[in-house]
Amino acid sequence: MRVISGSEKGVKLKTLQGHTTRPTTDKVKEAMFNRIGPYFHEGKVLDLYAGSGGLGIEALSRGCDFAIFVEKDSSQYRQMVENIRACRFESKSETYRNDATRALKAASKRGLRFDYVFLDPPYHRHRLSETLTKLSSEGLVNDEGLVIVEHVQDVHLQGTYEKLEQIHNDRYGDTVVTIFQMKEEE
Repeated sequence: MRVISGSEKGVKLKTLQGHTTRPTTDKVKEAMFNRIGPYFHEGKVLDLYAGSGGLGIEALSRGCDFAIFVEKDSSQYRQMVENIRACRFESKSETYRNDATRALKAASKRGLRFDYVFLDPPYHRHRLSETLTKLSSEGLVNDEGLVIVEHVQDVHLQGTYEKLEQIHNDRYGDTVVTIFQMKEEE
């Protein structure tokens, strides 16, 4: 796995091997960022269920200002911190070893709002509907901000979650990337 493009293009990212890890392939990551970018002039990112941090790191490499990475597993968390350090993004990021629900609650209390939220949970241990609803109801996504969800094809997501509206759904083999956009306040 590597950084595909931007300031840290080509930097190899380490991942943990095993049945509990499923890093986003370079092919899917490139297609995902071509759909939402491909480059950014600024933006705040939340990489929830971050794993090795590949999605948030890619967003920073492509021009986002700041990213918050959340990973519950301690081994994955250590690997993620090493990858952020390898890309010299420590000053542009915060890392938390926490579960998604607690992380969203903490972000809400801090009044944080994100332009890009990446959700790539363990495929069969997810609570995507609950997470998408909470992102919308807690106002954690800026107007016109995007929530990018990676999941398997047997996971069916609604077209809307409060003010989050599905705008794309692309399949890459067994992987599906569904993109939601926050509707503007009227």
